[in-house]
Amino acid sequence: MERNELFDLEDRRRSVSEVPRVLIFYDSRTGNTEKAAALVAEGVREVAGIDCVVKKVDDVSLDDLLRADGIVIGSPTYYGSMSGKIKELLDKSVKIHGELEGKVGAAFTSSGGTASGAETTILSILEALLIHGMIVQGTPRHQHYGLAVVGAPDGKEKDLCRSFGVRVAKLVAMISETK
Repeated sequence: MERNELFDLEDRRRSVSEVPRVLIFYDSRTGNTEKAAALVAEGVREVAGIDCVVKKVDDVSLDDLLRADGIVIGSPTYYGSMSGKIKELLDKSVKIHGELEGKVGAAFTSSGGTASGAETTILSILEALLIHGMIVQGTPRHQHYGLAVVGAPDGKEKDLCRSFGVRVAKLVAMISETK
């Protein structure tokens, strides 16, 4: 992508919203991933100057992806991979390939237990985000690739969800300042 094309893309993004926006979208059959998404959103909203939008995957359009400065995707763990609905939207995003470059990306999952494929689920989502040229931040502490909860988040996991949201929002704010 040429430099002028990149600036045109930035202008198009910024013309929609001057406030950096984080889009959190998820798929949830049992409600566990939905509960995690709400907690992640609480964390994002703790960071001043960041707009946060939460949607079910069925309600997300490609324009929603384009309007966001950060995209956080939540999926249940299905056989060590993302849900079919999440995969379907990511497959459709080929139509906007290259236009998500430089945005922040992150992933989270809920699973039925430990050692049940949560890390591979997160990695399967992150692979798509990296192919789009998105910025993904790991952590040297626990849960290196993204957020994984077992069942419905409770106790310590609620705090992990919120702190994950804060980390994503801070990265979005930092990158948005440099634009």
